[in-house]
Amino acid sequence: MILETKGVSKAFGKLQALLDVNLGVNEGEVFGIAGPNGAGKSTLFNVIAGAFPPSDGKIFFGGRNITSLKSHQICRAGLARTFQVPQTFPSLTVYDNIRVGVTFGGGRQRGIKKRVEQSIEFLDLGNVRQMEASNLDLYTTKLVMMAACLATDCRLLMLDEPLAGLSVTEISDFLRVVRHINTDGGITVLLIEHILDSLIEISERALILDNGQVIYSGDPEGIRTDPRVIEVYLGDGEVVLEEDVP
Repeated sequence: MILETKGVSKAFGKLQALLDVNLGVNEGEVFGIAGPNGAGKSTLFNVIAGAFPPSDGKIFFGGRNITSLKSHQICRAGLARTFQVPQTFPSLTVYDNIRVGVTFGGGRQRGIKKRVEQSIEFLDLGNVRQMEASNLDLYTTKLVMMAACLATDCRLLMLDEPLAGLSVTEISDFLRVVRHINTDGGITVLLIEHILDSLIEISERALILDNGQVIYSGDPEGIRTDPRVIEVYLGDGEVVLEEDVP
């Protein structure tokens, strides 16, 4: 198991954002997380990645307790993440954006150029390498964010709602890129996604949060018929996904 949270909770004053969350991600898999707005998904990502400490519980990465580590230390241990709102340096080129990511997360300074070049080639960004990030479309911006993560030599890539704002065609293309990263790159992927049919398609296992608590964990296909998931998303009836609509 590459990532494990044990009884992780997070409170902001009287607001309980996470409560006793147990998560286990196996090395080499794609693991999906979903839930309604305010369920605690991004909070869970932020706690895992060291943006702020949990109020209770422990986090293990590769068997190592990383609960008290800073975000840059966690990144240098091999865990990298993207953000729900795309984060790039608009006045820098694609190449330099990726280089900044390596400098923050890579730790060692030797071999930076090689790692940047490898990430650009792996995600087929050669045609935009000298373009300023401000001129990129949303899809390419998301690829650049992932390339910066990959250049850190991460073992686990966390993606926070990566499909948000993309067209149907772009979603299909992006899912192929995620599979490429997972299968050909050998990198474990943990992603948050609102589009349930895409989550089911890409994930080997899935977890659903509601009000900061786990209400479902297991086979993604089970999301369709689980009573608690149905109640959270629709109130009653059955979970309707895009592929179910005639």
